Amino acid sequence: MQFEETAARIKEVIVSSLDLEDVSPGEIETDAPLFGEGLGLDSIDALELGMAIKKEFGVAFSKNPADNKKTFHSVKSLADYVIAQKNG
Repeated sequence: MQFEETAARIKEVIVSSLDLEDVSPGEIETDAPLFGEGLGLDSIDALELGMAIKKEFGVAFSKNPADNKKTFHSVKSLADYVIAQKNG
C-alpha cells in the first residue's frame, strides 16, 4: 500500500470512527498534529482511533506510551507506522 493511499484511508478512519460530523477526510492535514492545537483529539479519541486503526490495518501498537505518542502525532506518522508494520 502506497503512502498516499494509506494516509487517505487513515483520514477516512479518523472521521468515521470518531464521528467527526464537521470534518471531512480531505480537510485533515497530513502533517498537522492530531491532538492539541491540530485536529484537537483527546485521550478517549486516541483509544477509539487506536482500535479502529488496528482493526482496519491489522497492526499492533507499542505498550510504551511515549512510542504511541510519536506514532499518533499526525496522519503522516500513523501512515509511516502502518506501512512499516505491513512491510516488516
